[in-house]
Amino acid sequence: MSRRRAREAAMQALFQLDMNPPPEGGREEWKRALDAAWEDGATEQANEKRREADYAYAWTLLSGTCESLASIDETLTRLSKEWKVPRMAGIDRSVLRLAVYELRNNADVTPGIVINEAVELAKKFGTDDSGRFVNGVLGSMMREEK
Repeated sequence: MSRRRAREAAMQALFQLDMNPPPEGGREEWKRALDAAWEDGATEQANEKRREADYAYAWTLLSGTCESLASIDETLTRLSKEWKVPRMAGIDRSVLRLAVYELRNNADVTPGIVINEAVELAKKFGTDDSGRFVNGVLGSMMREEK
C-alpha cells in the first residue's frame, strides 16, 4: 500500500458518497464508504503498520474533504469559470475536491506531488480529458495562491 493507494481509496469513497448520498450523512457513512473502497483495492499485502498508516491517511483525506466541502466547492467554482461544480464529471469533481483539501492542509507533501497524483487519478478513472481538466484547475489554484 502507499499514499497513492490511500488517495485512490479516499477518492473512490468520496465519489461513492457524492453519487449516492447517505440519508443521514456523517462519519459512520464516510467510514463505510472508505472501508468498501479500501477492501476493493487491497490486493497487495504490505506490513501491518504501513497498511494502518495508509488507511489513516486515506481517512484523514476523506473526512477532511467531507468536512470542508462547502469551502472547497467555493474554490472550485471560482477556479473553473466555465464549469459549475455540479456540472463537472463526478470523478473530476471528486479528484479536485480531494486535491484541493490536500493542497490546503498537508504541508508535508509538495504541491507538485499532489497535482501529479490528482492528474493520475483523473486519467485512471475519468475521461480522456479529465487529466488536462484537473491539471488546469489545480494549476490555476497554485498561480492564484502565489
